[in-house]
Amino acid sequence: MPTVLEKESIGGQALGFMLVKSCEKKTTQKKTEYLDIVLSDSGGEIVAKLWDYSPAKCDIFPSGTIVKVKGTIDIWNSSSQLKIEKIREANFADDVKMEDLVVSAQFSSEDMFSELENTAKNFENPEISKIVIHLLNENKNGVLGASAALRMHHTMRGGLLFHTLSMLKLGKAVCSVYPFLNKDLVYAGIILHDLGKLSELKYNDAGIASEYTPKGNLIGHIIGGAVNIAMVGEKLGTDPEIVMQLQHMVISHHGIPEFGSPIPPMFPEAQVVSTIDKLDAEMFEMLTALSGIEKGQMTNRVFGLDRKLYKIADDIEYKLS
Repeated sequence: MPTVLEKESIGGQALGFMLVKSCEKKTTQKKTEYLDIVLSDSGGEIVAKLWDYSPAKCDIFPSGTIVKVKGTIDIWNSSSQLKIEKIREANFADDVKMEDLVVSAQFSSEDMFSELENTAKNFENPEISKIVIHLLNENKNGVLGASAALRMHHTMRGGLLFHTLSMLKLGKAVCSVYPFLNKDLVYAGIILHDLGKLSELKYNDAGIASEYTPKGNLIGHIIGGAVNIAMVGEKLGTDPEIVMQLQHMVISHHGIPEFGSPIPPMFPEAQVVSTIDKLDAEMFEMLTALSGIEKGQMTNRVFGLDRKLYKIADDIEYKLS
């Protein structure tokens, strides 16, 4: 979905309030400083440049700052880019609300969390139920508003829960087709697979990830998530075999080393978690890209998929039933 600023004609003036997702001071080849900013609102995000920058004119804006911007939309490397002419932090008189600017999941975070928690409470295996509920509640404050990634899929407020809930519904459908699967393990693996992102990513007040933390750079959410399972499992006295199985599903959910998993899925339940994680992420990327074009048109190359997409129907929208 295009941002408010992207809806303006290319080359025309754009004016509006947006949220700073990231802001970095950089230097051109001519040794002049500029600000490289990613701005977002309820319709998406756009890369912006403040070429006429000096510390005397404005500060570097922290992630999560609401700003008023004026500039011109250009095309750079096949993507829209805002050349900023004026920018300032919003003030009380502007009466701009955070919820008006943040892309959010279609369901409330509290409702999504409750659905995950209720699923875990109904596991047949009490040990799996206990460890999953403990990890959910331990991470509740962070997970309620968190986006699922820095870039790529489910980058909206509540995106991590939205992605997990999508996967859970897919997992339940898969288990109905393959009754030999251990449902508790499949659902537990889904609920736990991305909880490590809460320490991997730095989130602003809106719940949007802005950068990787030192732990995210050095350890990552896959290994970090597996370590958390081991710590809680030991604290609760969970059967070591169950702890190992849960850890394996988290460690293997990216499938191959090129995508971050040191080992591939080695039992069916782990394969299901990995497969539907990839499916849901790709569906989100596809439908997000397709929502910005008309029927019969091709998108630009979608970075996460490394291909262009073709829109076969109007009004494609990412929604869960």
